[in-house]
Amino acid sequence: VDIMLCYESINASCLKTIYPIPLRVTLYIIFGVTVILTVCGNLLVTFSVAYFKQLHTPTNYLILSLAMSDLLLGIIVMFPFMIQTVESCWYFGDFFCKIFISSDITLCTASILNLLSISVDRYYAVCQPLLYRRKISVKIVLIMILLSWSISVFIGFGMIFLKLNILGVEEFYYNHVVCEGGCVMIHSGVSGTVSSVISFYLPGILMLCVYLKIYLVARRQFRSIQNAGCVKSVKKSNTSQTKATKTLAIIMGVFLSFWTPFFVCFIIDPYVGYSIPPAFFATLAWLCYFNSTVNPMIYAFFYSWFRKAFKLITSAIDGNHSC
Repeated sequence: VDIMLCYESINASCLKTIYPIPLRVTLYIIFGVTVILTVCGNLLVTFSVAYFKQLHTPTNYLILSLAMSDLLLGIIVMFPFMIQTVESCWYFGDFFCKIFISSDITLCTASILNLLSISVDRYYAVCQPLLYRRKISVKIVLIMILLSWSISVFIGFGMIFLKLNILGVEEFYYNHVVCEGGCVMIHSGVSGTVSSVISFYLPGILMLCVYLKIYLVARRQFRSIQNAGCVKSVKKSNTSQTKATKTLAIIMGVFLSFWTPFFVCFIIDPYVGYSIPPAFFATLAWLCYFNSTVNPMIYAFFYSWFRKAFKLITSAIDGNHSC
């Protein structure tokens, strides 16, 4: 691994790490495939829900909002970050760096808040099915989506463009971080903690509580059916309960395993003198982004409507090609 400058002619240039060509090609392939899967998977979900009128339900609007946040993350954030990760320099200018970091925070927060909204929808569907239609109407869902995006934009763009992220560490930032060809998200201990709590820890704890409640209610319902002695209902309920429990385990397991490492390091970093290596942070960030790649698989491929919509779309494309 060789060390050079991002801009040879500029004294204030950042250092550039040049990786061996086989490693660079491998990284471009891995990240490139991840970006394509993220964009195509979420585009498919977005198109399916928007195009098929029978899919215009409150639950699917939430899935559409999640797919939109993940789709935009794939295009606006993951693509330039792939180039920055491999080339180890930022070549898109200062203004787009601010847009990039703001979009990153906004879309990641929107993705998490959309996941929280889906968990609330599932809670009413499983735990209070008789109240579901009244509690989770299209109007309520649109308010939830609007709130999720408003909070996300406020945190993402507000924090970066008002420079709230470097409040209290301005001297360190301008003396030790800023250089030509760099685009780094630096935050003070306070701003890092506050944004992490709003973007991850609070929604994460709420999701855990909601899904735990769903699991306990589903188990209680299964036991009451079992005690009533309905053998066929027990078998059917047992199968659906097992499936629901597995789905919940996958949802929370994937979410926590992808996001927790990054946010633990994000909070710790200012208190250890920003000593966590940038390459390690980049790896953890890619792990977070990968959640947006698998979201369509978990939330959409688990639904039979999506598989039907997918078949209809692919058959229509094949039909057009054969004409």
